Amino acid sequence: MPEISTKIAPGRSPKDGRIAVRASREERELIAQASHASATTVSDFVLRASIARAEDVLAERREFRLPPDRWEAFVAMLDRPAVAKPQLRRLLTEPSVLDR
Repeated sequence: MPEISTKIAPGRSPKDGRIAVRASREERELIAQASHASATTVSDFVLRASIARAEDVLAERREFRLPPDRWEAFVAMLDRPAVAKPQLRRLLTEPSVLDR
């Protein structure tokens, strides 16, 4: 009988918990198609997508602290007048290659 490997990939911890999610048939089919297109399992696809979204949500809510002198410099940079950027203006106002 072949030996079954129980090694865990470096940097990954064992999965010892379970998350259950209710979804409609259409939602399950969509997720299954996306996981197939990503060459991964539905479970791994949902887990990776959930982790990525959780990281985004938490990153938006993180606070940062600065010493008073660095805070004043930061606020001064935010308050300074905007500088015209002709290349940026052109990029945002001219039609792109996708619009042609």
